[in-house]
Amino acid sequence: MISIKGLVKKYNQTLAVKHLDLEVPAGEFFGFLGPNGAGKTTTIKMMAGLLKPTAGTITLGGFDITQDPVSAKSLLGYIPDRPFIYEKLTGREYLQFIADLYAVDSALAEERTEQFLEFFDLSDFSDELIEGYSHGMKQKLIISGAIIHDPKVVVVDEPLVGLDPKGARQVKQLFLDLCRKGVTVFMSTHSLGIAEAMCHRIGIIQKGEVVALGSVEELRNVAQNAHGDLEDIFLEITGDIELPSIVASLQTPAG
Repeated sequence: MISIKGLVKKYNQTLAVKHLDLEVPAGEFFGFLGPNGAGKTTTIKMMAGLLKPTAGTITLGGFDITQDPVSAKSLLGYIPDRPFIYEKLTGREYLQFIADLYAVDSALAEERTEQFLEFFDLSDFSDELIEGYSHGMKQKLIISGAIIHDPKVVVVDEPLVGLDPKGARQVKQLFLDLCRKGVTVFMSTHSLGIAEAMCHRIGIIQKGEVVALGSVEELRNVAQNAHGDLEDIFLEITGDIELPSIVASLQTPAG
């Protein structure tokens, strides 16, 4: 469903993404992990059509995001790490506006709007302006808008930021249900415990290159760590095992 071949993104003389090759089939929950600055968000923005690759191709459901962006984006639900939202709309108006952008049938759009509002406990606030919503409420609304058109691919960058425990569980359950329907979920996150519990496969990117790819068990083999959790495996693969302490230097002797 997602096919990335020879993907390169260059900023001046800096290679942010280096000849990335990746295939993610329909119905897979794929975790995309890496240290800060590794190239995760740059890759995701190219997948969403927000950045133009320097070289290489990205196809979603067989449509090239550069050559046929309208067809590719019609299959895509994109949830960025720093989303923009129209705060002068009500929650209901926002979802109906997004549905209109994707030409969702009006009756179906209304039905799905009510379903999402109820699922995320937003019904009581649906006719209030979004500017009065909490961060977590806005995040729920953005996630709802990203999938209201029934996409075949969901690309999400840090989906659980700002959510309370119930909201986080709702979002996790929603993504798992989408995968069971055959939707491909491509998720970048620093929440390694969530990635370990939910993802079928995980790719670890470092300095613009995928340095490890596979299930958690396969990554354990790569890291030669048979019993470690994903955090241990990640740190070993990325070479960040030794974490120096600065606490001693911050301590002031009692005088």
